[in-house]
Amino acid sequence: MNIHPNSISLEDLYHQINSDENPSLSKESVDKIEKCRKYLDEKITRTEKPIYGINTGFGSLYDISIDGGDLSELQENLVKSHACGTGPEVPLDIVRMMLLLKVRSLSFGHSGISLEVVNRLLHFYNNDIFPVVYEQGSLGASGDLAPLAHLSLALIGEGEVWHKGERKSSKDCLAQEGLQSLELQSKEGLALLNGTQFMISYGAMAIFKLRKLSYLADLIGSISLDAYDGRPEPFNELIHLVRPHKGQIATAARIREFLDGSELINKEKVHVQDPYSFRCMPQVHGASKDAIDYISKVFTTEINSVTDNPTIFPDEDEIISGGNFHGQTLALALDQLAIAAAELASISERRTYLLVSGQRGLPPFLVAKPGLNSGLMIAQYTAASIVSQNKQYCTPASVDSIVSSNGQEDHVSMGANAATKAWKVLDNLETVLAIELISASQALKFREEPSSDFIETILESFRQDVPFIESDRIISEDIQKAKSFIENLEIDTDLIF
Repeated sequence: MNIHPNSISLEDLYHQINSDENPSLSKESVDKIEKCRKYLDEKITRTEKPIYGINTGFGSLYDISIDGGDLSELQENLVKSHACGTGPEVPLDIVRMMLLLKVRSLSFGHSGISLEVVNRLLHFYNNDIFPVVYEQGSLGASGDLAPLAHLSLALIGEGEVWHKGERKSSKDCLAQEGLQSLELQSKEGLALLNGTQFMISYGAMAIFKLRKLSYLADLIGSISLDAYDGRPEPFNELIHLVRPHKGQIATAARIREFLDGSELINKEKVHVQDPYSFRCMPQVHGASKDAIDYISKVFTTEINSVTDNPTIFPDEDEIISGGNFHGQTLALALDQLAIAAAELASISERRTYLLVSGQRGLPPFLVAKPGLNSGLMIAQYTAASIVSQNKQYCTPASVDSIVSSNGQEDHVSMGANAATKAWKVLDNLETVLAIELISASQALKFREEPSSDFIETILESFRQDVPFIESDRIISEDIQKAKSFIENLEIDTDLIF
């Protein structure tokens, strides 16, 4: 993959981050980076005017001028002082995405950074050198300052990295790689720290995961529908065409496809109607799909954006201090992502509840000898607990703000908090779907008629990991195995994008 100034899609980004290909800068990006750096150097020498963050202090210290001989020290001090992260470590696959997206944002040639720094970030990405970054510390405005400071420490030989499976000092890692620490030039520390790469890395990875889980929610919901002896009429295309929301139509079509050929779905029913958690899957799952489409548009724009500050325009001879680092648009989208995921979990838990409730010829708690065995009684409790926790995580971060930097940064997005809690909701969704899959697989074993060939094939594979529960065993182990099955199940990219 060549990193270039042209727009890319989330699908392009997905293929890059899931490949072993080492990206490189295109000639066009190299030229733009070098042109912008040359312009900035010349600008500094010919002007005595204060230029924010280049020859001034930062934040509320913007009115303090810095002597030319101190500009390099200013940038290094910035990186060190802003490395205030705390809490759990950011997962390495997200740190890897942060490196890639930071390079991409710098490659547009509006940041004034040197080619040497961008190439060093690329070297980290291509050689699996992942700086230790922490979840907490960003307000989601002025950029993701604390997390990006930790991402940048390794450039100057500070902080720690993960390298070849070991956590080590950046200084030792650079020595092992035969590299020297870099001396940052004017504006470079600010270009590295200002930006939304923490938020967009979490967001992009969350979109990839939620797209897959949305597909699996349809599949697992279809298995549950058949196991519950549900009716097919709510998925008839005619009723969806007269309320033509895109996600609703797509969900109904997918469920019809999954159940095509099922003897269970087509047998004569005794009951006239199904509960909403079955009957309204197209409307509920579809609403989450429509939300994912909106969120994807927001993040597609962001991965093709320059988000540091000030922004440099060599052709126009302009250096403009603005607010492209502000994460409000991302915070709103990330809050919506969490809600969309939480609703998939909420309706999934309701289906599990109905499957274990002893209705429609199924034994209570889906075990052959209830009473002696508790079966999946408490698995449903677990799902209910997780769904309740999701509701707490879905309190929106984007409506919060707190004044910082002596009032200079008086409205912030809290998009970083929106990102990390959305990630937790996704993990919870995966667990709730795993519990539903166990329940649906168990319930189908009590039916005489088979489901569709597609579903039977999926379940044949699943039961190799999670066999039928004859009598009570440690269900926690089954949940972990079911969750691993979901995580490792490969879905064709065309089905999720």
